[in-house]
Amino acid sequence: MTANQRLTTPFTARTTAAEILDGVDLTGRRMIVTGGASGIGVETVRALAGAGAEVTIATRDPRRANALVEEFAGRGAVRSAALDLSDLESVDAFVEGFPGPLDALVANAAIMAIPTRQVTAQGWELQLATNYLGHFALTRGLHASLRAAQAARVVLVSSGAHLAAPFDFDDPQFERRAYDPWLAYGQSKTAEILLAVSITRRWAQDGITANALNPGYVFTNLQRYVDDDTMRALGAVDEAGNLVETDHYKTPAQGASTTVLLAGSPLLDGVSGRYFDDNQEAEVVPGGPDATAGVAAHALDPAAADRLWAYTEKAVVTR
Repeated sequence: MTANQRLTTPFTARTTAAEILDGVDLTGRRMIVTGGASGIGVETVRALAGAGAEVTIATRDPRRANALVEEFAGRGAVRSAALDLSDLESVDAFVEGFPGPLDALVANAAIMAIPTRQVTAQGWELQLATNYLGHFALTRGLHASLRAAQAARVVLVSSGAHLAAPFDFDDPQFERRAYDPWLAYGQSKTAEILLAVSITRRWAQDGITANALNPGYVFTNLQRYVDDDTMRALGAVDEAGNLVETDHYKTPAQGASTTVLLAGSPLLDGVSGRYFDDNQEAEVVPGGPDATAGVAAHALDPAAADRLWAYTEKAVVTR
């Protein structure tokens, strides 16, 4: 496969996470899944551990992972640890408590469309802090553990919302421009794709690959901040507020499939700096408010990736 050739797989949008890893042996691989106690994170953990990987669920409340830990009791495959991505002291504590090596880091945790601007203790806009800045700090902190694995993978769960939201370097925290919950969410997801580009440019010599993905439309707790009118516009609920099963919505097991593909499938050996949707590498598109599919060129721009890395590194170090 050439550098410009899009990667295709035999899987579809309806393939489940378990089906992705059918026949794949991940015994001895050590992995972390942030937000692995709910939504598509649960199915991500279940598929990876089911294939033999040792998985750490990184979550704000480790008690929420008890059922999943117990599901794999006796095999020692799943454990949980506290991690609040919006609190860099929590990120530091998690990193210090994780012994290397690390074969895969799955940046899955996220919050979406918080209606009003909220900030962390560092003064950072909460969606950017949780979805991107915390994951940057975590990934950077685990660099040595990833390098020790020699062929580690970083998987960044992004969103199609990135299409309409380039990273705003002039006002990333919405300190001057009017806060928009969807622009804030989309920007944070663009940042995650740019992080995959940055890791590829900086850590390839360490044997570390990084790719991003869109899991698609899935009913999970991620939508808890989305108002009813928006849910109706998305075709997710009817006029009475009842969930609607539409063709473009996936089950959590289907929504986790692209994550699992990037984290554990041998089809992704050596592949890095790319964006996947429905288990295929996505087409690069201009982006903008009318874009509905693909990956926006602004999210794969090496210059923007380098600029974002410099901005984030300074923010994290000088907090």
